[in-house]
Amino acid sequence: MRNRILEFLCAGIFLTTAMLAQAAQEKPAASARDGQTIAAGQETTGRQVAGRPELHRRNPRYQLCKDDVLQLTFVLTPEFSQTVTVQPDGFITLLGVGDLHVEGQTIPEVTQSIQAAYEKKLHNPMLTVRLFDFEKPYFIAGGQVGHPGKFELRGDTTLLQAVEIAGGFTEASKHSQVWLFRRISNDWVETKQFDLKRMLKSGDLSEDAHLRPGDMLYVPQNALSKMKRFIPVATVGAYFSPATL
Repeated sequence: MRNRILEFLCAGIFLTTAMLAQAAQEKPAASARDGQTIAAGQETTGRQVAGRPELHRRNPRYQLCKDDVLQLTFVLTPEFSQTVTVQPDGFITLLGVGDLHVEGQTIPEVTQSIQAAYEKKLHNPMLTVRLFDFEKPYFIAGGQVGHPGKFELRGDTTLLQAVEIAGGFTEASKHSQVWLFRRISNDWVETKQFDLKRMLKSGDLSEDAHLRPGDMLYVPQNALSKMKRFIPVATVGAYFSPATL
């Protein structure tokens, strides 16, 4: 009888030890699976964030261009009040200070730049800057659109909206291959192709470009051969007839 009881006790201890060992082996495996699941979820989330269309900046501030006219009013030292014009090289000439590059700056930015320039001459200069005259922002549409020409760029306008402003596509339009020309320097223009047909069909407008002043869009009649990303400014004239602008 005593031997049988000992056998039962030994069998119970063996089974308990085996069960604990098996549980210890399964726990790391489960942790590894959980870790893989979490990592996979994070990777998926990362891909979703990366694939999310970038929000375009809306209502941007006006940036100064050549031939813009600024009216400077000094509150405490009116003898320095003046009217200046942005020269072709992007500089203005300030009374008693000299030349200052302002092209591409907004009114708040140019106000700070002028204040900094006059701090060498005046103590805590206080002034207001008013955009007195400027060339209205525009874009040019050419090729197979209803009304090719030069149009005023009013507010935030996308490529699709610009085509509609220019009278929409004609029956001969190759609207799966619309070209956008953007001047990046005095000598070079950046080119980019857009498939507006696919955008309209899918309803996905995440790639619909927002125009900048001076942009030129061209809708060909037939598919164009591959175009380089950057081309000389003089080449752009081949796509836009001066008679229509």
